[in-house]
Formats: sequence, C-alpha cells, structure tokens
Amino acid sequence: MEVTRTLARFIVGHRYADVPEKVRHEAARAFLNWVGCAVGASRHETVGRALAALSEFSGPREATVLGRGDKLDIMLAALMNGTTSHTFDYDDTHLKTVIHPSGPVASAILALAERKPLKGEDFLHAFILGVETECRIGNAVYPSHYDIGWHITATAGVFGAAAAAGRLLGLNEQQMVWALGIAATQSSGLREMFGSMAKPMHPGNAARNGLLAALLASKNFTSAEQGIEGRRGFANVLATERNTAAITERLGQTWEIALNTYKPYACGIVEHPAIDGCIQLRNEHKLKAEDIESIALRVHPLVLELTGRRTPQTGLEGKFSVYHSCAVAIIHGAAGEAQYSDDAVRDPRVVALRDRVTAAVEQGVHEDQVHVAIQLKSGKVLERFVEHAAGSLDRPMSDSDLEAKFRGLADGILSTTEADRLIRLCWDVGRLKDVGEVARASVPAAVMKRDEVRRDKEKRDSNSKGNQC
Repeated sequence: MEVTRTLARFIVGHRYADVPEKVRHEAARAFLNWVGCAVGASRHETVGRALAALSEFSGPREATVLGRGDKLDIMLAALMNGTTSHTFDYDDTHLKTVIHPSGPVASAILALAERKPLKGEDFLHAFILGVETECRIGNAVYPSHYDIGWHITATAGVFGAAAAAGRLLGLNEQQMVWALGIAATQSSGLREMFGSMAKPMHPGNAARNGLLAALLASKNFTSAEQGIEGRRGFANVLATERNTAAITERLGQTWEIALNTYKPYACGIVEHPAIDGCIQLRNEHKLKAEDIESIALRVHPLVLELTGRRTPQTGLEGKFSVYHSCAVAIIHGAAGEAQYSDDAVRDPRVVALRDRVTAAVEQGVHEDQVHVAIQLKSGKVLERFVEHAAGSLDRPMSDSDLEAKFRGLADGILSTTEADRLIRLCWDVGRLKDVGEVARASVPAAVMKRDEVRRDKEKRDSNSKGNQC
C-alpha cells in the first residue's frame, strides 16, 4: 500500500468543514496550552543560551519568540518556539504514543503566520492535520521505536510540521509526498538527552526541519516516494516492529487530537500517578515530611526507565526523577514549575525526603496507575491506588483548568490584562483574521516599548552617521 501517498492525498484534499466541532475545540485547547507553556518558559536559561548562540545568524526577522521581544527568521523562530514550549516538560501528551504533539506543529506554522497574514480557520485546520499526521505515524511504530531509544515527539513531530506547513503553503499531492519524504530523512531525537537542554530542542528541531521540508517541496525539491513505508524508509529503519496500516485506517473518520491530554504537573507524564497519589494522601491526612518514615511506590516499568534518577542535580534532571516528584508533592502539595527549579532540587528538606522514597516495578500496573504506600514514623501505613492520574483521558483537565494553568505560567511575564487577552485570542484562533496577532500579543507591553525605544535610537544614530558623512 502507498502509505505516504495516501496520507499526502488526505492532507492536501481534506476540507475544514468536515472537521467535527469537538475536534476544533480540542485543537484550540491544545493551542492554548502550547502558547502558555512557551510564554512560561520564555525566560528560562535554556532559551537564553540558545538565543545567544543563534540570534546573530538570523535572516529577515519576521517571527516572534513567544513571550519575548526577540524577532528571528521563520526557521529559527520555529526552532526557538518549539524548544521553549517543551522546556518545562509541561506540554500536551498523546498518551497512546507519549508524543507531545503541539510543539513541532504549532511552532512551524505560527512562524509562517507571522510572515504572511493567515486566517484562523486555515491555521487551525493545518494544525489539526499536522497533529493527525504525526500521531498516526507514531501509532505505527510505537512502542518499539520508543523502546530502542528514539524520542518520538521529535521523530514523528517532523512529519506533523511538514504536513501542516505544506498544507498552508498549498502543496499539491506530489509535493506533499516529497515533503513527507524530506521530513523522513531528517527524523531524529534521542532519549539519552532527557534531563538536558538538548531534550526540549527536539520539538524545536522537528518544527524547523518540517518547515524546511515543506518549503523545499514547494519548489519541487524531490524525495523518495515511500519515505515512510519503504524498505529503507522511516518505519522500517527506525522501528523493530511496525504497523503502517495504522497510518491510513479510518483516515478522516477518527481524530487523534481527540485523545490529547494536558499535564497538571511539570514533569514526565509517567510520574503523574505517583504525584497524584502523594498529594491525595498528603491533603487527606495533613502530612508533613517529618511525619514520614518512607514512601514505597509500585509502578509501571517505564517509570523507572524514564524517571529513575535518584540524585538529580538540576531542575531539568528533577523532571525525570520520580523520587524528587514524590518529595515535592508531599512538601509543597504541588508539582508545578517552581518545584523543578535548581533550588528546589537542592533543597535539604526535599533531598532528605527524596532519599526515603523507593520504587519497584509491578506487573499489571499500567502507565496511568500507581500504588503508593506511605509509612509514618508512628508505624501507621497509608495506602492509595491511583487508577487514573489527573490530566488523563479519564480525569481530564477542564477548560478552566487550562486557563488557570496558563495564568500560572504567564505570571511574572505578562500582566493579568495581557494574559487574559492572550487566552481569548487562543480560544478564538479559528476565527481570527490574522493569527500572527497571537504571537504579537504574547510579548509584554513593557518589552515592546523597550524595543521601540531601542529601534528609534538605532534609527537616530544611523541618520546622525549619515549626516556626518
């Protein structure tokens, strides 16, 4: 079966009118969450260091780094916004594949939307198609692809970015086949990078490379015809087992974005059940760290594989330590970004409780489950089995939950008025006349004013030099 071509035909031929309203609303939820995550992390050192390294090499500065005054060319802006939105590890998750779908897709097409005014319904439709593309390709190769060490958000995300950007660029079927092939040959991202600054770069790189693929294909730059399913294509080279039929089955009838979830905690998704269980017991029994002798977890194997760091030294490493996550859940009753700062990871109270947390794999415990047993110094044991973690499909975050999360992320960056306006724009993204308005609204007014003053000064200095000559 011509999987790549069938997918390409669907992407270029699908009509927005055929997208169910429920799917459109879920796409707006995903976009709101993505913008909030990007704005929230915009001042993180990961972002600052990347900009320091790359900004001077930018071409025409047409696109915004969300939450900042920096302008970059569209390729670098796609890279930076994808990186920023994943820095806190707080972005959305397609639980079937553990793909964080919004970052690669939204980062690529928002950059395009700033280069040339773009209507909201075209943007939202492309976003939905991009998410569908990456998640269906992820379905085809998960879990073997992930198990051997590929970071699936990056490797599948590049296809989503290419599909969405290609749709907005008006690619025909053959050009979309080439775009998917060009994306396939750029697919990369290693799980070894988890806990470092290279990990959040993965969706940024996928966004940039997917945009590159679509731009090349728009000028008839060719690729192999079966970049996904070919004998030496993506699925056969990067996975030990695959089911490429999952890419095209019921295409246009079911929507993967309808299975999207959102994180209430700023860390690896497999830690969420343990955090949930600890917070529940803490609140019910008014627990304090000094009351606790030990915390024992029985978990799914992925918990220790992905988040088994016993002694994290940085906030980024703390996001991949279930021991740290349980400790802050007890001490703070929360696991937001503040609980994953460098200071939080090194807090003596957190370290002391972290050292009293143990975790063991138990067969039959699913990824969304955990058994928590807290032994108190009094000898009493408190137990909790979490069937479904907060934020899962069975216990989803509501629209108001997502707004509250957004405001928490934007606090200290945007004023209350600015945050409220940006939230409204995200909800209304499908009806906007110019989606670039979202990017512009993400920049604090004080920063915009500062940049305006700087530009005026540079103009005056330039005119002064010209007069002297």
